[in-house]
Formats: sequence, C-alpha cells, structure tokens
Amino acid sequence: MPESLIHLQGVTKIFVTDEVETHALAGIDMDILKGEYVSISGPSGCGKSTLLAILGLLDSPTGGTYILNGHAVHGLKLSERARIRNREIGFIFQAFNLIGDLTVYDNVELPLTYRGMATDERRRRVKQALDRVSMSHREKHYPSQLSGGQQQRVAVARALAGDPAILLADEPTGNLDSANGEQVMDLLRELHKGGATICMVTHDPRYATYADRSVHLFDGRLVSEATQNA
Repeated sequence: MPESLIHLQGVTKIFVTDEVETHALAGIDMDILKGEYVSISGPSGCGKSTLLAILGLLDSPTGGTYILNGHAVHGLKLSERARIRNREIGFIFQAFNLIGDLTVYDNVELPLTYRGMATDERRRRVKQALDRVSMSHREKHYPSQLSGGQQQRVAVARALAGDPAILLADEPTGNLDSANGEQVMDLLRELHKGGATICMVTHDPRYATYADRSVHLFDGRLVSEATQNA
C-alpha cells in the first residue's frame, strides 16, 4: 500500500474575534497518500481554504496532529514552517500570484533562490519545469503579455521547479474561462500520471472528478468522501 504523505488527526481551527469563537475546522481526520490526487469541495465558508492553509503550513491548527512526510509539523516555529514550505510544498493559486515586473523565467526561478541553490541547478530546474507545462517559448515574456491560462501554466511551473512532495491547488481554474480551465486541469492530470501528489480545492463538481478521491466538507467537518472510477 502507498505510504501516507499527509496525516491529519483531530485537527481543529478556531478563530476568535471580539470574543466570538468561529470553529472553522472541527476535528478533521484525513490521510493523503504519496502519488494520490485528492479534491476538497464544499459550500462557501465550510473550511476548505482554512484546511488548505494548514496543509500548506500557511496557518497552524488550534489543536490536533499534522504529520507531513513523516515529520510532525503542527507545532513548529514560523521560520521552520517557512523552510519546510519552500522545500516540500508547491502552491498553485487562483490568482496566479506572479510578480508583474519579473519575466516568466525569473518568476519560476525566484523560490529556488531562497534555497541558496547554485545557478546551474536553478537554470536546469526552471528549464525543465517550463518544458513540462509547454511554456519555454515564453520564458522572456512578462505576465501582462500572457493569457490567464498561460499565467496559470507558469504558476504551475513555479510550483514544480522546487520538486515538492505535494502540489496544493486552491481553485486553480477560478479565474479562467472554461476552455483554459480544462487545459489547466488536463495539465494537472498529466502531472499526476507522472507521479505528482496533488490536493486541490475546487467548487466545480466537474473538476472534482479529475481526482482519485473527492472529500466533501460541511461546517468544518469532513462529511463524505468518494473514490472516482479509474
């Protein structure tokens, strides 16, 4: 049986504002296996984004256990979380989050510079990542010169260049028309077939079916899950 890459046990998240407690997550038990493709869905406000932020070490749970790649990460300091996030996790955001005054090449390279990686190794990784998303011919262009679908491909390349243990995609088609959305989903499916582990938040039931397994949240609880037909 494939090894568990992510293990959550009893994960909770409580936000306190003006003495009002909001239970965003209420006891999440969940595993994501190496090489698996999981989609997370549910109505607005159900906890999808909160869960993804915790998985990506952008936020910490209020309680519970989070094991990533065999290491407990729920109680780490900010600096240690940032280090692991840079090496283990690739992010694909709805808004692309590309830097407008950097070229495609420089956008993909930037996270690698934070690792102190040698120039030759950075160049190899950037070239390889852009090749995988068919954007090498645009490496000298700026984000404003690209379509939305192309910008999302560059964002995927940026996530891939670090060779992360898992790709976290937050509504990756949310800012795209249906044609570009399907192209990005096809790209993620190809990456998964190539061995990538992917966890995606989506509100679109069509795209949830691209995953091996669909997890449904409601009021901060995991209420159902379904395995897709191969």
